[in-house]
Amino acid sequence: MKLIVAGSTGFVGTEVMRQALVHPAVTSIAALARRVTAVPQGAGSGADTTKLTSVVCEDFRSYSESVKRDLAGADACIWLIGLTPSEVKKMPWQEVRSICLDYTVTGLETIAQLPRDPASKSFRFLYVSGANAERDPRKKPWVLGDYCLLRGEVESHVLEHAKVSRGAVEACIAKPGLIDEPGRTGVVMKAVQTIGRSFIGLPKIDVGEIAAALLDQAINGIDTDTLLNADLVRLGQEALRARAAGRHRSP
Repeated sequence: MKLIVAGSTGFVGTEVMRQALVHPAVTSIAALARRVTAVPQGAGSGADTTKLTSVVCEDFRSYSESVKRDLAGADACIWLIGLTPSEVKKMPWQEVRSICLDYTVTGLETIAQLPRDPASKSFRFLYVSGANAERDPRKKPWVLGDYCLLRGEVESHVLEHAKVSRGAVEACIAKPGLIDEPGRTGVVMKAVQTIGRSFIGLPKIDVGEIAAALLDQAINGIDTDTLLNADLVRLGQEALRARAAGRHRSP
């Protein structure tokens, strides 16, 4: 299968790429980002780097014909382009909306219309949101309320697009909590994160787990249209255990 990883140079995107390069079911990877995507460090001796095509997109609101050609034929897309709460504080709100909402909607609409073989097969689109994203404006969270509602608005757009596509698009919303990597954060910062997570009720997931879960759903089919943090942990751990035992789930 051909997989698009949108946001391939980011923290989670890098891990998705690392795992996809060794997964036998993934035959081609279009790494979509603003800059060139290199082979991830630590990819391992089993990585097939010939699968990787770096696709540089200068404007995520208008895709060039060359970018469209590189993305055509994809079976699934893992969409990781977005902003963290810390990044949001540094930008005008209109720019935040554009990156979170406009980029995603334009990306989905553009990629879903590209030619595929077989064309009758559903295109799988996995949008990575956040655990506290809220689709109902009446339930605005008291922490980062506007941001959480914006992410929820994007979720609704993605699911509605899939609904009206009449099977052409199959969508999944992944709602992870704090994404962590062993050894990436110091002791003091981990303590701060633990207190913060407890304060706002934010769960945690390892970056390897979420990457494995997203790949599993992209390759083998979407279990449900919304995957909560606990679902992602379970799916990720199952996929990682199977890989450690020398097995891969196949579509």
